[in-house]
Amino acid sequence: MNISSGNGSELIQIADAVAKEKLIDPKLVIDAMEESLAKAAKSKYGQEYDIRADIDSRSGTVSMSRWRKVVEQVENHFTEINEADAKKLNPQVTLDGFIEEQLPPMDFGRIAAQAAKQIIVQKVREADRARQYEEYKDKVGQIINGQVKRVEYGNVIVDLGRAEAVLKRDQLIRREVLRVGDRVRAYIKEVKEDTRGPQIFLSRTNSEFLVELFKMEVPEIYDGIIDIKTVCRDPGSRAKIGVLSHDNSIDPVGACVGMRGSRVQAVVNELQGEKIDIIPWNDDAPTFLVNALQPAVVSKVVLDEDAKRIEVVVPNDQLSLAIGRRGQNVRLASQLTEYDIDILTEEDESQRRQEEFSERSNLFMEHLNVDEMVAQLLVSEGFSTMEEVAYVESSEISSIDGFDEETATELQERAKDYLENLNKKSLDFAKSSGIEDDLLNFEGLNPQMLEILVKDGIKSLKDFATCADWELAGGYTTIDGKRVRDEGLLEHFELSLSEAQQLIMKAREMLGWVTKEESEEIIKSLVK
Repeated sequence: MNISSGNGSELIQIADAVAKEKLIDPKLVIDAMEESLAKAAKSKYGQEYDIRADIDSRSGTVSMSRWRKVVEQVENHFTEINEADAKKLNPQVTLDGFIEEQLPPMDFGRIAAQAAKQIIVQKVREADRARQYEEYKDKVGQIINGQVKRVEYGNVIVDLGRAEAVLKRDQLIRREVLRVGDRVRAYIKEVKEDTRGPQIFLSRTNSEFLVELFKMEVPEIYDGIIDIKTVCRDPGSRAKIGVLSHDNSIDPVGACVGMRGSRVQAVVNELQGEKIDIIPWNDDAPTFLVNALQPAVVSKVVLDEDAKRIEVVVPNDQLSLAIGRRGQNVRLASQLTEYDIDILTEEDESQRRQEEFSERSNLFMEHLNVDEMVAQLLVSEGFSTMEEVAYVESSEISSIDGFDEETATELQERAKDYLENLNKKSLDFAKSSGIEDDLLNFEGLNPQMLEILVKDGIKSLKDFATCADWELAGGYTTIDGKRVRDEGLLEHFELSLSEAQQLIMKAREMLGWVTKEESEEIIKSLVK
């Protein structure tokens, strides 16, 4: 390109052509040309000067000028001028204004022209990258079509037409092989701005890819009549989705399956044969779980909301079906419901119940000094702890077949004596171990709890106030995607997380660490 300050029409033609090719604003190209011409002029007059170029966007006329700032004390003679000299050139100029002096038209040498061309190319490339980023950053979460351009170390580079995207190896469906020239459909997972241009990352394993495919195939989902409430995938193998219809006349499962399975089959084909279980959503966690474990039949469900855990009992012949190959069915059901799932056979549950029955019977036989029959009667009626025997209404015990009021009173007296002795031993131990009065007299902790706390080094109210709720009540921590059980110091006393929170905040109030209002707000936020 032969750049000259006189060939205006050629400059405008070049700017228009580049702008159309790169789909950018022609003004950006003109600005790049002005910068490049100014740089070329500096190579002739000197880099120290502030030389600027201006191109008329209509005629293409190029004007070159030297700029100097009006200052009181000149420090740089190349870019500054004092006020007195500036007034001679322009009487209207003021301090901090600029004196502009026109330079004669000039032809640039080959080296200067080449440097100018490089600036134009660089600026146009930057504008093109900015345009690409602006175009694709708003498309995150959408499905896009492209063509495989090349494959590098298992990662697939996809040509989107006006940009390139990366489909990393771990975002490909298992056993999927893409070759150069193949058409591919993928989910835009992330768009990052980078000096080398926008980095567009695609995925075919993301759960949202499955959701977007169903939106394309099922008009009711696209229109919002049916919601996909939750989804989980084992990419290329199996997926489960929970669907809910906002219109009672529309069956969400049937709508997603389509006539003769046409809708779901289109999604299955796109996902390389991935099997998809479509499950009706239910706000009741146990009911939804029973549906999620299909095709296995469930006999019984026990929910522990605090621990986010569900125990499922299935017939002996349904165990392998409920677990699935390599645990896939129960793992996906767990992800779908966001509950940890324990699966037992009816035989396992029966054996466990027998063991629990035996343990509780032995507890009553030993500490209430009763025979096996009396102990088993108590357990059969639902008594499991000495506290329950000691402090329930006596009528609940006397109403048991074979028991009378006198028997009930005697059993409760024995239970209370046992607990009093136990509490005395615990209290003596806590005192001898150096427990402080503020914790000893703290309401809400019984002597047995105090003994356990002291054994763990918690001897003052301040020590207790620094505890976390899960340290007392137990809970679960997610490590590397797996929920790990945290044993609580007072878990044996069936202390819930909310009760532990209230005790800890009460201790902090007493110490003056928080106000009552702050304590209530913190407890509310934790409950949420």
